[in-house]
This record gives sequence, structure tokens and C-alpha cells, in this order.
Amino acid sequence: MDCIYKDPNQPTEARIKDLLSRMSLREKAGQMTQIERSVATPSVLKDLSLGSILSAGGSGPFDKALSADWADMVDGFQKSALESRLGIPLLYGIDAVHGNNSIYGATIFPHNVGLGATRDADLAQRIGVATALEVRASGIHYTFAPSVAVCRDPRWGRCYESYSSDTNIVRKMTSIITGLQGKPPPGHPKGYPFVAGRTNVVACAKHFVGDGGTHKGINEGNTILSYEDLERIHMMPYPDCISQGVATIMASHSSWNGTQMHAHRLLLTDVLKVKLGFKGFLISDWEGVDQLSKPNPLGSNYRTSLCIAVNAGIDMVMVPHGYSKFLEDLIDLVESGEIPMARIDDAVERILRVKFVARLFEYPYSDRSLLDTVGCKLHRDLAREAVRKSLVLLKNGKNPMKPFLPLDRKAKRVLVAGSNADNLGYQCGGWTATGCGASGRITIGTTVLEAIKEAVGDKTEVIYEQNPSPATFEGQDFSYAIVVVGEGPYAEFTGDNSELIIPFNANDVISLVTDRIPTLVILISGRPLVLEPWILEKMDALVAAWLPGSEGGGITDVIFGDYDFEGRLPVTWFKSVEQLPIHPEDNSYDPLFPFGFGLTYNMKGPLN
Repeated sequence: MDCIYKDPNQPTEARIKDLLSRMSLREKAGQMTQIERSVATPSVLKDLSLGSILSAGGSGPFDKALSADWADMVDGFQKSALESRLGIPLLYGIDAVHGNNSIYGATIFPHNVGLGATRDADLAQRIGVATALEVRASGIHYTFAPSVAVCRDPRWGRCYESYSSDTNIVRKMTSIITGLQGKPPPGHPKGYPFVAGRTNVVACAKHFVGDGGTHKGINEGNTILSYEDLERIHMMPYPDCISQGVATIMASHSSWNGTQMHAHRLLLTDVLKVKLGFKGFLISDWEGVDQLSKPNPLGSNYRTSLCIAVNAGIDMVMVPHGYSKFLEDLIDLVESGEIPMARIDDAVERILRVKFVARLFEYPYSDRSLLDTVGCKLHRDLAREAVRKSLVLLKNGKNPMKPFLPLDRKAKRVLVAGSNADNLGYQCGGWTATGCGASGRITIGTTVLEAIKEAVGDKTEVIYEQNPSPATFEGQDFSYAIVVVGEGPYAEFTGDNSELIIPFNANDVISLVTDRIPTLVILISGRPLVLEPWILEKMDALVAAWLPGSEGGGITDVIFGDYDFEGRLPVTWFKSVEQLPIHPEDNSYDPLFPFGFGLTYNMKGPLN
């Protein structure tokens, strides 16, 4: 073999140095480019030596495409990339943030807020292992996960992507990285990326830094904090990620004290790369450079913004569509001396390092033997376990001495009602099938209603009315009701919400039912929502189920008493939005339910 970079027995750094020495500026710029699948063509991949492709939320080969169809597509793109002059393989990325959630039939795990309620680092790691298998089965090498945001305000539309408002819980749950990428061996160099093998993926800790701390929870807003507080609250999970060999980190669209993160050389380079010793690559968020071009103090054109972002420390740019302009401007900026060649070489070295570590040069194509893992019983059982452990019991009985739960599965007749009882899309939340999620039967899974029907006795009659009326109760002798209400799906800014009212007239449904029969209310939501005292008093029991994903059976496992409740609030449950933001360290802390609260069957008092 005359090329050191093609020899898998050579040290990684020697392979990087050799390949870099052979690359033209145009090829280096190509490696720094990530484009969206919809603009990728064989000629573009071959001629421009592009570094990466991503699928935006819902951007697949066709509607309800299966993992094998995705693998065909990704392998097709890879074939074109390998036909480029130097044959550098592509890295294909996707938002697999609660399972391989874009792909029909994949196991959908609870969103991070629910996993934060479990406080179970081993569970998070096992979910990482399962997710990696299903992602690799689809031919994809790279997931934009995990979010290690510390959500300090539930008005934020990405609240559910955060494990907790508490930094220590977020730090604990970074164990998912070891699940996704594999565990680095003893003595692995600090800060150096690590991917164990072909059943693992390249992970991405995001969004650096302060995304969960913006003023009033506005998505991509401004985090106003001292450096000490930014470090103490929002930065602490990143050293944990880096110590596990996280291969990539994504910059945040948000700002810190008025300066956008994508332009923040101090934080991106001096802190992340130098102080924290991160040796993987730093990727921009979607249109991260374009966002700098919006009217702001940094100037108003793309070329200037690109210069600022790359010099600040961005290594790969999620362009994602206008790659011609990106490449033209980047090459011009280097040729004019505005971006030093040393900065380009550093960026490309980091990108190649991740590709070599992930063994993409040896194994560029998908492994079809993994297809049997997608949505398999083992993974669905794991998701069901995660649902069970995530549930938080907030109320059990109008009189605490007379608990309402567990429910009698042999009751004669049961009413099931509410907007979220039989809606798999609502149960999964955002980042499922599409970016913002959708209503209805969007993937394969079990709704709460279906799980109830499976769980009750043969002689129990289950009557379902999404929106019951007084006529529903005429001549019916219901033993009890299960009312499942909550949010519809959302993502990013579409989820920003200053009111946090339970939608779909939930209080009317709860009130109508609770006035007539004893009722368990299950709330499906990505965050705490307003619970007025009058409506809370009417409920016999209340369970926060977060966004549980595809395995509704995890809910019935607990409400019928096969398992006890284990979940504890990963965030504070506020009384009114006027209190926000609200934290245990506040002098005036007066929550509806405190951080860490959760009841169980076996204890008189709460878990905390």
C-alpha cells in the first residue's frame, strides 16, 4: 500500500497527516461541508469531496421508508463519495434523539426529560447501545445526540430534550454516550474521540453552550449569566462527555450575554478545545452561519459570517443547502488570508480523525446483518422498562390514607378518554417521523388505550370516548375512568410557550369525567403544565408520563400494580407561569410539586 492513510495498521495521526498532505484547498473545504440529503447528487459528492450529509427531520428516501431502504440510500451516497479523487468516505448524520426516531418501525424511547425522571445512568447507557444498533442498521454513522442542555425554563420549546433542570442529573445521564460510541479502554488519551466498532455510532454532545438557559426560555435566545454561572450550570456536562470520548460537539444557536455562540472564539476555541481538551470536531447547527448574517453587530453578509464562525472554531458547517456559495466564500477567505490555512488544516484534521476512529475507511458501507435489531422485542422491552421507570406519581387518592392506585384490572367497565389516549404521535412527541412530530399512527407502537385493553381482564369492558359528553355516562356503571391528556408534538421554536396550559380543552374533559366517576389522569407532556387547584382536587390520582414513545405498555405495567412507581421530578412543577423561572435554590421557592418529588405504592411519603 503506497498510501499511509489507506493502511489500517498505521497510527491514526500518521494517517491523518498523510491524507491532509495530499489534499487540495478545494478538497479540504469539501470535507468541512455538510449538506442536506435533498441536494446531494452523485456528481456533487464525487467532484467536491464533501465531508458529510444529513437528513433533516423527516427527510428520507420516501414516506414510511424502512431501515433497509435508508441503508440503500446511504450506501448509494457513499459509493459516489468513494469515487472522489482521494476516496474519503462520507459521514452521514441524523437526529436519532430518542431511538432512530426518523425511521418507520424503529424503537421510540422516552424523550430525555422522562429519562431524567429515572436518574438511571445504566438505563441511559443501554438505550444508547440499542439506538446505535438501529441507527447503524439504517446505514447511518452519526447521530446528533445527546442533548446535554440544562433546561432552566419550561417555556423553552426544547424542554423535553433536556434530562433535567439540575446539572448533576444531566451529567449522570451523559452515560448514553458510552452506549452510543462504546467505552474507551483504560488509558485512552484525554479528549480524543472514540468509536468502538461497527455497532456503534459517532455521537454529538449539544448545544454548546447555555442553550437551556435563555431569557424566558426563548429558543435560540440569549443566556444572560456570569461566566462562573455559565460554567457551573451549563458547561459541566461537557467535560463528562469529553472524558467518554465524544467525537463531535454542536455549537448552539443561542447567545451568551449578547454574542452568538457560533461567533464565540473564547468559548468555542479557548475553552472547549484548549481548556477542556476536546480533540473531535465542532459542527455548526442548521444554517448556523446564515444565522450570524441576520441583522446583528457582526455584520450582515454571509462571507463575513463564515469568516467569523470558522475563525471562532467551527470545523464542519451544516450548510445545509447553499453549498456552492459556502465553498466559493470559504476558499476565497483562505486565499485572501482572512482565514489562516492553519485553521483549515486543524478543522480537517479533526474531521478526518473522527472518520478514521469510526473506521469509515475500512467499513464505509452498511451492515445488513443489523437489520433484525430494528424494533426488535429486546429493544421494545428496554423502551417499556424506561417508560415504567420514568413515570412520576404526583397524587394517589383524595385522602392519602386511601390510595386510588393501583387500579383493579378486573373491574367490570372502564372509561378511557382524552386527546392523548389513542394517539401514538402525541405519545412520541417531537422528533418522531418528522422534525416536529405528527398526530396519529406515525410509526409502529402501542398507545395507552391499546395497552389498557391488553392489560385488563377478559371480562372487563373498555369504553373509549376521546371527548365524552354527559350522554357517555347514561345507563353506564363505570368502575373508574382513565383520562389521558397532554400536549401535541412540537420541536424547537414551535414549542416555545409562555402560557403552558394543557391544550385540547383538557380541563373540560377532566372536569366532566371526575364529576361523575373516580378518575386517574395521565399527563403526556414534555414539561410541567399548569394544574389549577380546582382541577387537581377533582382528580383521584395523577401521573406525569412525559413523552413515553412507542411502548405504552410501560404505563399499564405500573398503574395496574405489576411494578411500583420509581420516577422523580427532574424539574420543578410550578404553580403558575408567573413564578418562572423557578428553582430549588430560590429564596421564594413555592412549587406545586418540588424538584425530586414522586410518590410510590410502598411508602407513605414521597420519594424525595
